Amino acid sequence: MFSKQAKSGKTPARIEPLPTPMAVAPVEQARRAPPKVASLLSADLTIEGSVTGEGELQIDGVVKGDVRVGRLTVGETGHIEGGVYAEVVEVRGRVVGAITSKQVRLYGTSYVDGDITHEQLAMETGAFFQGRSLKFQRPAPVAQPAPQAEAAPLPLPKPVAG
Repeated sequence: MFSKQAKSGKTPARIEPLPTPMAVAPVEQARRAPPKVASLLSADLTIEGSVTGEGELQIDGVVKGDVRVGRLTVGETGHIEGGVYAEVVEVRGRVVGAITSKQVRLYGTSYVDGDITHEQLAMETGAFFQGRSLKFQRPAPVAQPAPQAEAAPLPLPKPVAG
């Protein structure tokens, strides 16, 4: 079964190892966009004016103005006096103003004084909310009337001789 082969003058062919996933990873990482990190407004900051962006924002400080971002988290020490517009809003702190968002979550420590316009609204026990809850009304698809063939004019009646 196992036997020692006589040595010949030929050297065995070298087999190259396949590239490992680690060797490919840096190239793939270069193609991917870096992960987006939430911006943070810390508890010791106050902004007077609007905040606008497309990314994620966590507010632990004070904003006196409108906030328009992709995703907003209001921390327990966070305070907003103005309108809030975002895809997703999570409130642990205080918002005095209207909130317009697809998804709104009010945690037990939240205080919201203003209307909330939403698709989904969740509230934990202990959350304070004073205002109106308005559900987005998606417009119903408008049915286009079927194209009508132009009606041929009706023949006029012939006068009757009398």
